[in-house]
Amino acid sequence: MRTHIKNLNQKPTETVTIMGWVQVRRDQGKMIFLDLRDASGMVQGVILPNHTEALMIGNILRTEWCVEVEGIVNKRPERNVKVGVLNGDIELEITNIKVLNESETPYFDLTTDGHEVNEEVRLRYKYLDQRRDRVQRILKNRSKIQQHIRNYFISDDFVEVETPLMSAPTPEGSRSYVVPSRIWKGNFYSLPQSPQQYKQLLMVGGMERYFQFAKCMRDEDTRGDRQPEFTQLDIEMSFTTEEEIMNTNEKLLIELVTKFYPEKKIQQIPFLKMTYKDAMEKYGNDRPDIRENKEDKNLLAFLWVTDFPAFEKTGEDNLDGTGEWTFTHNPFTRVRDEYMNDYMDKKNIGDLISTQYDITLNGYEIGGGGLRSYKSEMLKKTFEIMGYAEEKIEKMFGHMIEAMKFGAPPHGGIAWGFDRFMMLMENEPNIREVMAFPKTGEGKDLMMNAPGEISDKQKRELGLK
Repeated sequence: MRTHIKNLNQKPTETVTIMGWVQVRRDQGKMIFLDLRDASGMVQGVILPNHTEALMIGNILRTEWCVEVEGIVNKRPERNVKVGVLNGDIELEITNIKVLNESETPYFDLTTDGHEVNEEVRLRYKYLDQRRDRVQRILKNRSKIQQHIRNYFISDDFVEVETPLMSAPTPEGSRSYVVPSRIWKGNFYSLPQSPQQYKQLLMVGGMERYFQFAKCMRDEDTRGDRQPEFTQLDIEMSFTTEEEIMNTNEKLLIELVTKFYPEKKIQQIPFLKMTYKDAMEKYGNDRPDIRENKEDKNLLAFLWVTDFPAFEKTGEDNLDGTGEWTFTHNPFTRVRDEYMNDYMDKKNIGDLISTQYDITLNGYEIGGGGLRSYKSEMLKKTFEIMGYAEEKIEKMFGHMIEAMKFGAPPHGGIAWGFDRFMMLMENEPNIREVMAFPKTGEGKDLMMNAPGEISDKQKRELGLK
């Protein structure tokens, strides 16, 4: 029966079998020392001269070979004990080795943190890069944090619901990736920029409290904290207020830092709140870094930014050239009650303030949300202000406008950029470092060679030229 390396300390003097990889091989002539690794940890093993068969195999072993090792768990001599290191007080006396699979020499050193290696090379061979301690730790921490978040929301009567990845093309702020339909030639599905419409429709459906870890796809220019596809922690609540949404998320963020990153300090609890106007006037941007000491990576300065303008001028590269105004957040965020009359009358558009709020951390936006336009006339007004014709509103958003006519409850929510949050928690320079299989900064998957061409046969099936 296999024993995981992390559990070897529980089996003193026992003969055990472990399976994993050779991290380091040191040939000392009569003896061979091996650092052996599995997903749970590492242990030092030694092949003594009297174990001749094991020594023969040990002579041909190389780094990253996959092996099954049998051995006796021995206590290390006191002078050789490594304090504070997993298995620093034991050593495995290797009695037998079975080679499960040989390995070619890796293209880069796997014993370092990897930052010194060309990133494109690491991405091309990501399955090798994942073997290093840093990447293993990040992915395990990410898994633990996601599990904690799930438990947190489910214990508070939230329901985790998966929403579709193929939907209708509608403008929501960024360019969408589209998927051609084979059956309905000339028509396309859109991959979701976010589950925004679906989560609101869940509120119409009476779900009341929803969350999910959603895959989102946006065809936009990439940078360090962006990717073509990313993970969003999506949350929506009915019969709620801004304060309730903020408090629910603030409590969770504090829990995550305290439990998983105790070395980090939160600068201020409760988190500071600042209006968009004040942030722009004082810092010149809407996600200011308010840390008292910006050199301290373990200092976390959370900030709520509120009271964003509801609309902004479109400019030359506006979404579709239909009108003078576009939304600042998404078209489903409603204006504050005190601006509702001007909104419905389409007056003083540039002065309208929305219920949008962002949560920022050390100069990064890690989440954004708002209260929603839950009445059909509210929602329709946004598209009228943007200059959409009646026919276009009906074609693109008629399903949402109709849904709001069936007793839709007041609702609101928020979405976190989960990769960005993990990047900051792990003190990494970009979100690619906290993703299992990221794309390059140009949106290419070097490992799978994507995006790639499709065959002429596939083009014909899809009705594409």
